[in-house]
Amino acid sequence: MDALWDFLQWPAMLTSLAAAWLVASQGKTKRKWGFWVFLLSNALWIAWGVHDGAFALIALQLGLAVLNIRGVVKNQREAGRVDAIP
Repeated sequence: MDALWDFLQWPAMLTSLAAAWLVASQGKTKRKWGFWVFLLSNALWIAWGVHDGAFALIALQLGLAVLNIRGVVKNQREAGRVDAIP
């Protein structure tokens, strides 16, 4: 079972890289998805951190999750403004 927990850091890392790629995109849809993928990576890192006792990592991921939620909300608001323009 420990091997599975140890392996979890790799999908977490790959998810973080994919999210960074998406957030850096010029396309609004990709950027919006990037924040959601970052939230998935936050959850994966938190799960790994709980198992490993990495409390600083958990605190970091919680802080980053707040920023990613802010990114989701801001992108939804911007999409609403664009849709409102004829």
